[in-house]
Amino acid sequence: MSRIAFLGAGNMAAAMVDGLLAKNVPAVDLACFSASGKTAAGLATRTGVAQKNSLDALLAGADTLVVAFKPQHLAAADPRLAELTAGKLVVSVLAGKKIASLAKTFPRARNLVRTMPNTPSQIGAGITGWCVRAPLSPPDQAIVDTLLGALGQAVEIPENQMDALTSVSGSGPAYVFEFAAALRDAGVAAGLAPGIAQKLSVETLLGAARLLARKNIEPEKLRDAVTSPNGTTFAGLQRMAARDFRGLIRETVLAAKARSEELSQDS
Repeated sequence: MSRIAFLGAGNMAAAMVDGLLAKNVPAVDLACFSASGKTAAGLATRTGVAQKNSLDALLAGADTLVVAFKPQHLAAADPRLAELTAGKLVVSVLAGKKIASLAKTFPRARNLVRTMPNTPSQIGAGITGWCVRAPLSPPDQAIVDTLLGALGQAVEIPENQMDALTSVSGSGPAYVFEFAAALRDAGVAAGLAPGIAQKLSVETLLGAARLLARKNIEPEKLRDAVTSPNGTTFAGLQRMAARDFRGLIRETVLAAKARSEELSQDS
């Protein structure tokens, strides 16, 4: 594994570092830098990766740069990055920032990879959508696989589908959390103690998701397996259908996609 530098040391960089270390990538092959120095110091102290005190030091000897600062800071990034990243692989985790925009800051990078991780990546259970400026060489593909594999699973898509992916997997965890809260509150309304309703909500979602992933079949088939004719589940599903639950979720995803498209207009 070649040396990997992290520009920014927030939650996503920390998740990637943790995942890489868990996969036995040596800490000596990883380095980080943050503008304030505080987050980089915290990450270095906790994980043992090197904290660098300048961009020059960060990129000296590094073959890959992971760009993990706040997306709004890209426009004001240090202009020296153009030369400092010449010939290097640049992997961005900046939400909404298109490859064309990244190319303005990193014009001499040997390749540019745009990614969209989601919050479960913090525990290695995420799924990351990614696209690339040009086809990856086998060595660079191995680097990307290792980096994104540290966060969970990954799927390559065309860049023109990134807004759609963002609305499903990027924003999706928030929809699941909201559903968990709604299921909890409904349990309380049905007579359960709040703590019990919370536990039942979380464990039911967790178990159902695991079952769906393990069976690897359409969710409708598992739904039907739970549903007895005119039974309790049937009664609940009928109410969801009457309120057009699927239509609401569709509108939710399309609203998120529309907003993602707006935010990435100048990106």
